[in-house]
Amino acid sequence: MEFIEIFKAIVLGIVEGITEWLPISSTGHMILVDEFLKLNMSAAFKEMFLVVIQLGAIMAVVVLYWKKLFPISLDRKPIIQKEIISIWLKIFVACVPAAIIGLLFDDQIEALFFNYQTVSITLILYGILFILIEVKNKNRMTHINNISHITYKTALLIGIFQLLALIPGTSRSGATILGAILIGTSRTVAAEFTFYLAVPVMFGASLLKMIKFGFSFTGMEIVILLTGTISAFIVSILAIKFLMGYIKKHDFQAFGWYRIILGIAVLAYFSFF
Repeated sequence: MEFIEIFKAIVLGIVEGITEWLPISSTGHMILVDEFLKLNMSAAFKEMFLVVIQLGAIMAVVVLYWKKLFPISLDRKPIIQKEIISIWLKIFVACVPAAIIGLLFDDQIEALFFNYQTVSITLILYGILFILIEVKNKNRMTHINNISHITYKTALLIGIFQLLALIPGTSRSGATILGAILIGTSRTVAAEFTFYLAVPVMFGASLLKMIKFGFSFTGMEIVILLTGTISAFIVSILAIKFLMGYIKKHDFQAFGWYRIILGIAVLAYFSFF
């Protein structure tokens, strides 16, 4: 019995690791997976678990982009790298809109929008937007082709687009990547800044859920949580590497079509079963 629950945690971690970084909505996938692979734990623990395993995904970003994110150079003598400090300041500026709205209305948003109808609609809607925006921007020149070219104004605008991800099914990475592309960034810069932005956002969300749940865990709950988190970490490394390699030669239209198909599948399943 315990082995089965550990297996479920591994599968959920794999799904989180893939869908957190690809712009296809981790929430939409988690709803479907949970329907077929129900974790036999309390409702409160499951709610917390599905958020906290994102810590594994965060660590994948930290590991892969350590040299670009750690502001202190340890070569010969410690040197504070001002350009990395600047990147972090822009990341925190981008986090402000979602942090304010999320903290103020987290419970209300979850009560109103965490349902299969909303997830289906947002999956389909943003899938269509991905296709339309990519078609429109096919021959458009980008003017932000390096992370260092992102200004504080651009960072704030991307942060405003991230507000859309408070609605389940939107995809945090999808909202910020779409927003960044519309502003004029290249696909690689949009994706990379999205990864960076995830670190404080997902850490804050995980901490908030753990505080709400409390820090008292049974031995089995600890095992399940660690299993899901480690699975998410390993798979996230592969997913991030895949996405960065993919978008160097392709656009996001394939993800748009996938979202539309998944949205229809979610709507059909919960409407007829």
